[in-house]
Amino acid sequence: MSRNPGRPLSPHLTIWKWGPHMVVSILHRATGVGMAVVAGLGFIWWLVAAASGPEAYATFLTVARHPLAYVVWIGLTWAFFQHMFSALRHFVLDIGAGYELKTNKMGALATMAGSVLVTLLIWGPILARLARGAE
Repeated sequence: MSRNPGRPLSPHLTIWKWGPHMVVSILHRATGVGMAVVAGLGFIWWLVAAASGPEAYATFLTVARHPLAYVVWIGLTWAFFQHMFSALRHFVLDIGAGYELKTNKMGALATMAGSVLVTLLIWGPILARLARGAE
């Protein structure tokens, strides 16, 4: 195939200046896929363990309460709120608001900061209570 030199080249990622709106767009897709896969598999495992009897459920609880599992739970919580806040941002954009450059950038930054803040507000007390119980 030959290229017509009179036609413009399609823009490539290397020429775009990265901004928060691009990061939020990629995070929205990644968190959606991550939640679907990880939470879906975890939910299926929980259902199978619950239906299989006390020993299988006890095994599930042992794994789910492992300190490394808390990293997964916290990650899923953050992914949920990142995805939700990003969807709300897109809803605002869909109604025609928030396209000004400063507003768009602030909305993208608020999406990322809000997801981290809400995750910390949820998991802070939980982890504090677990730490007190472990003493």
